[in-house]
Amino acid sequence: MKEHIYLRLAKTSDLDSYFSFLADSEMNRFTGSQSEFTLEATADWIQKISIPHEDRVDFMIVVKDTDELVGEVVLNEIDSINRSANIRIGIQGTQHRGKGYGTEAMIHMLRYGFDILNLHRIHLGVYVFNPRAIHVYEKLGFQREGLERDSLYLDGEFHDMVLMAMLEDDFRSLYGEN
Repeated sequence: MKEHIYLRLAKTSDLDSYFSFLADSEMNRFTGSQSEFTLEATADWIQKISIPHEDRVDFMIVVKDTDELVGEVVLNEIDSINRSANIRIGIQGTQHRGKGYGTEAMIHMLRYGFDILNLHRIHLGVYVFNPRAIHVYEKLGFQREGLERDSLYLDGEFHDMVLMAMLEDDFRSLYGEN
C-alpha cells in the first residue's frame, strides 16, 4: 500500500496551520469540541505537545507530497498499568476528507500504540451523527462496545456516543506483527 501521509510531532512552525485546523467548524462538530482557541493558547499548546508525555502522544498528520498539515491523531489517557489508551483523530477541511488520510493515520497510530507503547487496548468514542467515521472505524477493525446515551449537548439537542475499541490481538490478526 502506498503511503500518502506521515506522522510527526508538532513544531512551532505549525502554528498557523494548526490554528486553522482548530478553527474547522465541521471537524469540531464531529469531535464534539466546543472550545474557542486563541492564537496564543494554540502556540502554548503546540509547545506542550511537541514532546510525548507519559499520558499522551500527539502526532500531526502531514501529506508526504506537499508537507501540508491536514490533521492530528492522538493517543491520550494512556494507562501503562492497564495497557490502554484513548485514540482520537481530526482531519481538516472537506478537501482532505475522504482521501484515506485518516485511515492511514489511524493504522500508523494503532501500530505505534501496540508496538511501541505496548498497549493492549485502544478505545474511542464517536458521535452517532458521524456515520462515516463509524464505518471507517469498523473497517479498521474496531468493535462496538456500547453506547453512551446523551453524552453531548450540541445545537440544542443531546447526542449519543458509540464506544468502540480494538485489542492488540485484533490488530495483529488484521495487520500482522509489523
